[in-house]
Amino acid sequence: MQDIEVPVLIVGGGGCGLASSLFLSRQGIRSLLIERHPAPGRLPKARYVSQRTMELLRQFDVADRVYERSMPLKHISHIRWCTTLAGDGELDRRTFYRIESFGGGSLAQHYAKDSPCESTLFPQVRMEPLLREIASAEDNAQVLYNHQLQSFEQDEGGVTAIVRDRATEKDTRVRAKYLIGADGGKTVGPAVGAAMTGATDLAHMVTVYFRADLSQYWDDDYAMTTWFVNPEGGSWASGVLGQLGPTRFGRHSEEWMFHFSFRPDDPSRFEEASLLPRMRELLKIPDLNPDIIGIGHWTVEGVLVDRYRWGRVLLAGDAAHRHPPTTGLGLNSAIQDAHNLAWKIAAVLKGQAHDSLLDSYEAERRPVAAANIQWALMTFQNHQLTDAGIGLVRGNAELSQANFRRYFADDQEGRTRRARLAQIMDVQRMEWQAHDIELGYHYDIGAVMPDGTPTPERDPLGQVYVPTTRPGHRLPHAWLERDGQKLSTLDLVQPGRFVLLTGREDSGWAEAAAAVARISGVPIEVVEISDASAVRDADRRWRHLRGVSADGAVLVRPDQHVGWRSIGRSKEAQATLAAALARILQRDIKA
Repeated sequence: MQDIEVPVLIVGGGGCGLASSLFLSRQGIRSLLIERHPAPGRLPKARYVSQRTMELLRQFDVADRVYERSMPLKHISHIRWCTTLAGDGELDRRTFYRIESFGGGSLAQHYAKDSPCESTLFPQVRMEPLLREIASAEDNAQVLYNHQLQSFEQDEGGVTAIVRDRATEKDTRVRAKYLIGADGGKTVGPAVGAAMTGATDLAHMVTVYFRADLSQYWDDDYAMTTWFVNPEGGSWASGVLGQLGPTRFGRHSEEWMFHFSFRPDDPSRFEEASLLPRMRELLKIPDLNPDIIGIGHWTVEGVLVDRYRWGRVLLAGDAAHRHPPTTGLGLNSAIQDAHNLAWKIAAVLKGQAHDSLLDSYEAERRPVAAANIQWALMTFQNHQLTDAGIGLVRGNAELSQANFRRYFADDQEGRTRRARLAQIMDVQRMEWQAHDIELGYHYDIGAVMPDGTPTPERDPLGQVYVPTTRPGHRLPHAWLERDGQKLSTLDLVQPGRFVLLTGREDSGWAEAAAAVARISGVPIEVVEISDASAVRDADRRWRHLRGVSADGAVLVRPDQHVGWRSIGRSKEAQATLAAALARILQRDIKA
């Protein structure tokens, strides 16, 4: 049996595993990724990529390659609820409501203020091959598909795993310092005894992934998704149609996905032969003859694992948390897990941090996952309000049709019904305009040194994001200028490196950082942002966001979250900074 030794073994080649491989390799850490399937999945799965996730990909020089292939923001600028896609009946081709989404339309200016990146649509069926291509090209990464984890055991020094090449049936013994379980909870979690708890079997979903020319029926080039509300069933049951591109968008999209919802105990959910006739009937396109690429079955649930760390084994992505699809938090959370974990593993393996730093991965990411699950559950359940506002009465098609007619009527009752739905959609904005949920997540405990300031009050509806440099929060975005080039504050944070932001050359922080870096062996880049420095706060936005005086300092972790800050100058700058870095990295640093 062949033996391989590698610092990190990654089990699972989905978005989380591939992102982990890439993030580690770019920080100088070798890894081996194994995936039991011979190739990335053939179903679109997740497709929305948030601003925050794009910021992480931007840090690792991947964002532009995603934008080159993804759906431009304008084509995902709103969501709509309709009766049918075609047909010439009284209630056919009618739109109940449109709502702006994900930073599109009039939201664009507000979203752009807080991030250098736009949200985009890039389905997992295309994201995973791209990440695989990029990760496989890295010198520090080995990516093996059609390889399955057979077993593993751990000791104080690492993990020993048996990996089988499914093509040759040959086994390899892999010795690693750490194992990342990014396999969706299929193998690694159960093996260590991890338990998932939460809401399960909320609905059984069937996704039909197909090619078709719908250009003569699709009349909205800027709708990311269309929910159909049929008198026989609600919007989930009636179907959800989304465009997928890949080279043309809007009505000319070549590929589409159609979701059906079933009760978990409904035996018809496995009758795939009935899906196409049902699509034809719901869309009112009797001659629809799509090229079906694949059909996927999945269950809506909101579950969270009891522990993220099991000795040398760390769980991430769907192996740690699974969400309802609403708000698009699943894949985004998974990539953010990988980003948080990668810099910590890198710091430990480089001898810059104590192994206990990895405990902060669970301390930081598990509360975020718990909050995201609850948010997704809430927005999933909100669709019942939408159906009620439209006038759907489940089990009574005749009354539902009558209510639909009343809704569209040009009279006082019709205007009242439309106004009522608009009020309900103010609640539904929690799903489609969750700007603060996407950018405002933060870490109150973990690899941070709190400064005693209170957490800024967050918008209870999850929309309004409040930027802050309070420790634990994402570094606020502001446009800066260096050598005539525009760059974001987030661009100052390079993979695997701490950054100390100052506002005055004579504040003493630059000298302190140089000394602490020399003593600790941890690189700290100092960036002065002032009118007299190479990096200028051209529009004065950073001055309003930095939360410290010109004599103060903000220490930013490699994952772009603030680790510590000083409001002003310190007489013991070196000792103060050393104490902060020691707290973050869970080690002793003698000042």
